[in-house]
Amino acid sequence: MNIAPAPPPDTDSSALADAWKQCLDAAGVEASQILAGLADAHAAELAAHFYKVMMNDARASRSMSHDQVRVRLQPAMQRWVRDLLRATSDNVEQLIANQRVIGDVHARVGIPVDLVTRGTRVLKQRLFQLIGEQAGHGEAAHTAIASLTASFDIALEGMTLAYSNARERSSRTDAAYRLFSLVQNVSTERERQRALLLDWENTLLYALAAQGDLGSFQTLARSEFGLWFNHKGIPSFGESSETRQISGLIQDVDQLLQHTLQQDSDPAARTAQLQEVRSKVSQIRTLLGMLFERIGELDAGCDALTNLLNRRFLPTVLRREIELAEKSGDSFAVLLLDLDHFKAINDEHGHEAGDRSLQHVAGILSQFTRGSDYVFRYGGEEFVVVLVAVEERQAMVIADGLCRRLVDTPVTLADGQLLPISASIGVALYDGHPDYERVMARADAAMYQAKKQGRNRVVLGSDALPAAPGRTALRRD
Repeated sequence: MNIAPAPPPDTDSSALADAWKQCLDAAGVEASQILAGLADAHAAELAAHFYKVMMNDARASRSMSHDQVRVRLQPAMQRWVRDLLRATSDNVEQLIANQRVIGDVHARVGIPVDLVTRGTRVLKQRLFQLIGEQAGHGEAAHTAIASLTASFDIALEGMTLAYSNARERSSRTDAAYRLFSLVQNVSTERERQRALLLDWENTLLYALAAQGDLGSFQTLARSEFGLWFNHKGIPSFGESSETRQISGLIQDVDQLLQHTLQQDSDPAARTAQLQEVRSKVSQIRTLLGMLFERIGELDAGCDALTNLLNRRFLPTVLRREIELAEKSGDSFAVLLLDLDHFKAINDEHGHEAGDRSLQHVAGILSQFTRGSDYVFRYGGEEFVVVLVAVEERQAMVIADGLCRRLVDTPVTLADGQLLPISASIGVALYDGHPDYERVMARADAAMYQAKKQGRNRVVLGSDALPAAPGRTALRRD
């Protein structure tokens, strides 16, 4: 349960705070002392008990590892328990704000509400038992139980409210993302993917004609077409019977390559199996054409100046990549680029030169990344590149290449003058944490270090780097 800077208060939060204050004021000094004593003596035990219950559920174990629980989550839970048991009328507003932040984090990570509700239920049961053991069953103990119940229930209500709002925002954005489809030029993208699929098929035919061993032949799933379909095609088109059929056909083709289309196969059987592969690839082409026909030329979500994606869809993309990484075991990387001395460009050459520079950089990023990758204008002079299915070495090679390419390709201004340009780039690899804000924060910290170290360079992010000043969460609007 991470606590970040709190959002501004709203009407719902004010009502919760008023209700919480009334319960705390009614509890009295003796009951408050009982709860404070439990906070001091049993917070660690209660946190361990909470996560023991949580980790017994497969849905929770998918979202968090035992190391994350031990190192980061249990200490945070201890603080949360202590804060609730020591709650006073003076700090209720801050506690409510904290619950909203926690609910937002749970929504981003995808922790089901019923798991959190179950965890708080078992915590209350254990606390009731401790109150009985330490304070007996007199009036003070009953008052402490009532106050404890109110604090936990109101905290959970605040979390759930924030969780529901965040999930609703995410659902709206995901729906808009599918409509937008990430394909700015449908006809061009359709022909490009058809050509990539045909190129893969022709390469296979040449390899077979040469009697080569297909043991090292690139599978269809790992081909440029396969990466595009898995990382962009499915979220663009949306889950449907056609996308599921294409996924199944890709798996079928790769199984044939792995198990049957080998050099020592019977020639007649190999020919029959090759025809089966070609038939399946033909079915993929047909289904792909049907999907493209449903997509319109939509501009919402596109940055007007650079024609890149804007940051609106970045959370959707990152959630999707985390889901794919968990399923496949692959990793992905985020590159955060900030143009160096951009204010000086605007001040010395005018905003038209600044706009030309942004368009120039957008063109380079689009040209020298793969079709399966994502390029966003993050805001101002910042860009984000999401590199799919890469390891650390590949991500650094790509980032270094982009950094050099920018320096080697100056911007041509309206009067023909060549304007040098460079960028500071922070690179962050997905580390298995289910919250996409974590990888963004590490990329931001790395980019800030690249600036501090002299600009025009690439820095790899790690948890050891200090957070970038003014780091804010991704907008979810």
